[in-house]
Amino acid sequence: MCNSKQPDYDEFPEQGRLAGIDYGTVRIGISICDPDRILASPLEVHPAANWREDGDYFRELVRLEKIAGFIVGLPIHCDGGESQKSIECRGFAKWLADETQIPVRLFDERFTTADAKQRMLAGGYTRGKEKKRIDAVAALVLLESFMEACRYRQTIVGESIRNVPEGGESLD
Repeated sequence: MCNSKQPDYDEFPEQGRLAGIDYGTVRIGISICDPDRILASPLEVHPAANWREDGDYFRELVRLEKIAGFIVGLPIHCDGGESQKSIECRGFAKWLADETQIPVRLFDERFTTADAKQRMLAGGYTRGKEKKRIDAVAALVLLESFMEACRYRQTIVGESIRNVPEGGESLD
């Protein structure tokens, strides 16, 4: 952890740049929005193999991009149930908050990869280029969905990283 201050996991800024994170076991897609939260764009794809050792990378990302908060995609089943992958994403999100001291919200990522693939297909990406960018574009779809939901509901959406999974099928 970068300092002894514990983040308030329930607070989330209503202004400032956000980074969307599409967490995967091989790659982590990253997107970013402007400070007014109007436009988002894919930023990059980061290797996920040793993410627990990448605190410096994420702290530098916060500093360089002036990130006020992270949105981490939470993979859940159509019935609302969670999986082992959901548990891993929750662990990553908590680690990210602890490492960067920046607020993190979890947001439903259902269908983001499918939407990203459709966008890339429409953009004429080849299969090789798609594989390299799909995670960043999925992070973009996630971030755009989060921003739109916040505008529609006129409040911060998603869930705290302290929440306990509920609904749908059991994790057992």
